[in-house]
Amino acid sequence: MADDNTKPERASAIPEGAQDALPSWIKINPPVFVGSAVLCLLFVLGTIIAPEMAGKLFTSVQNWVVNTAGWFYVLAVALFLIFVVVLAMSSYGKIKLGPDHSEPDYTYMSWFAMLFSAGMGIGLMFFGVAEPVMHLMSPPVGDEATAEAAREAMRITFFHWGMHAWAIYAVVALSLAYFAFRQNLPLTIRSALYPLIGERIYGPIGHAVDIFAVLGTLFGVATSLGLGVMQINSGLNYLFDVPSSVGVQILLIAGVTGLATISVVLGLDGGIRRISELNLILAVILVLFVLFAGPTLYLLQTFVQNTGYYISRLVDTTFNLNAYEPKGWLGGWTLFYWGWWIAWSPFVGMFIARVSRGRTIREFVTGVLFVPVGFTFMWMTFFGNTGIHMIMEQGITQLSDAVAADSSVALFQFFEYLPLTTIASMIATVLVVTFFVTSSDSGSLVVDMLTSGGTDDDSPVWQRIFWSVTEGVIAAALLLAGGLSALQTATIASALPFTIIMLLMCWGLLRALRLEIFKRTSLKEAMLAPRVSSQSDSWQRRLARVIRHPKRQDVLTFINDTVHPALGEVCKEFEKQSLSARVVQDDNDRCWIEVSHGEEMDFFYSVHARPYTPPTFVMSDVRTKRGEQLRYYRAEVYLREGGQDYDVMGWTREQIIADVIDQYEKHMHFLQSVR
Repeated sequence: MADDNTKPERASAIPEGAQDALPSWIKINPPVFVGSAVLCLLFVLGTIIAPEMAGKLFTSVQNWVVNTAGWFYVLAVALFLIFVVVLAMSSYGKIKLGPDHSEPDYTYMSWFAMLFSAGMGIGLMFFGVAEPVMHLMSPPVGDEATAEAAREAMRITFFHWGMHAWAIYAVVALSLAYFAFRQNLPLTIRSALYPLIGERIYGPIGHAVDIFAVLGTLFGVATSLGLGVMQINSGLNYLFDVPSSVGVQILLIAGVTGLATISVVLGLDGGIRRISELNLILAVILVLFVLFAGPTLYLLQTFVQNTGYYISRLVDTTFNLNAYEPKGWLGGWTLFYWGWWIAWSPFVGMFIARVSRGRTIREFVTGVLFVPVGFTFMWMTFFGNTGIHMIMEQGITQLSDAVAADSSVALFQFFEYLPLTTIASMIATVLVVTFFVTSSDSGSLVVDMLTSGGTDDDSPVWQRIFWSVTEGVIAAALLLAGGLSALQTATIASALPFTIIMLLMCWGLLRALRLEIFKRTSLKEAMLAPRVSSQSDSWQRRLARVIRHPKRQDVLTFINDTVHPALGEVCKEFEKQSLSARVVQDDNDRCWIEVSHGEEMDFFYSVHARPYTPPTFVMSDVRTKRGEQLRYYRAEVYLREGGQDYDVMGWTREQIIADVIDQYEKHMHFLQSVR
């Protein structure tokens, strides 16, 4: 993997001096951490003490949102989808979410597994059979249990779980990944507003935005955990006659929260990634089982037809508000889903951003928008259409009755009419548990990053444990108080103000990307002074320099004896011109010069010793040489944007100086262009 030490460590949202005042075992942003914890406590206590009053309040708020702001939700979600697709197809798509030289931290399989698990895991298990059957038996228009009702049931299901949902996640994730990994800002929601409010993101406005994101994440995950634990209880009841009760569900929350806590302690690579990969494997097994155990040919046919029907009706469905024929159905389904995905977007977006470093915008949008959607469509088709086939072709009306009575048992009732019922139900129960774990530990990681100022996941273990346990306590408390429904409603209503924040995030990201493209164009068009050449730099020396594969010590000696003095001479000249400049050489095999420009963008030029594996034609014996013996090094130039992919090893001091001036001249051309 490429060297990522282009710039200092990513900035934190913690004010300067605030962290130094805290003990070494505490790494928090006090206003966000304390504010979130206190508000969370007050909210939970209020829900437990007066659940009926809280339920009435939340229901009235949701009714107002649905009846008054429904058009705003529909329009905003449509804009989010258009925005990310246009970005991917435009010239912006080539920009990396990180320095120019950065590479993805995870393989495609690991990346997709984490996207899928964090985004919709438990929801697919809960609604995979239930939603298509509910639309079949209670269609928004027309008669129930007809071919037209079945076709519309799958189109509506695809619409609710398709590209719109992932576009919402993509907007948040793309903004955060760009500003954190490309612009070196904290990995928090506030950073996406930097192009609009500047340094004020570090003040009360930024704290308020992050607190809102923490609360939305905690309550959203807690609600999902409540739904998940109900389904786990239903599965255990079916398999082992474990009673379905609140007490059992609280014990299940405690057990699964314990597993999630272990995963959080292990960290992103050791815990979340491995469980996410297990999720994906189990999900694929279950999907293939339903495909081959169910009506295989029918499922393949409906998958193709469902996808085509969804795409052909996409525009009409996107903007449909039933304005000419008002129905309560829209608020109970589509607006509910849009609000739910938006309420979850701080959590899922933060997590997706964290695991997407090093990918281009085009690669990111393609992966986030289309790959999980493709698997989701297969899941919904194989489970949903099998359920529809059972009801319409096999006359198994008991399934529709079970779905109407209790959605959490729909999946296990569904397996009763397929072979290997017990094994399939056991796999499904394990999958719900692992989805539960990934949702909890992903949420804990995101909340910990928000409350610790947006730094990388190197915070003390106790903080991650605190938030993991807090999620479980919230879910258990609300389950005891009967407040899951009220909390779900409150989470949906809270999506309204965050929708406005998301629109501002789109605006800020577009402004930043336009500036970056403008900079690239201006640098290409800049007229530069000719490079200084050396009489001693003959073509024979140049050829030898190209063919030679120096070792690390050779490059370090060159940096120390040639690069550092050359940068020092330039630094002195900058200081004579009344500019603030400094030269730094550290232990990470690099030396750089920084020139401050006050309110404008500073100039940065660095030379790194970057390792490579030599081509086979220069290896005399690869069997006896391993590790460092096989490596050679290049003295590569890095600017603020990242590695520039050219080597200055063997250049003279005058040539190094000339290259610094060339790059500085380009930088000044850019600053002049944007003034």
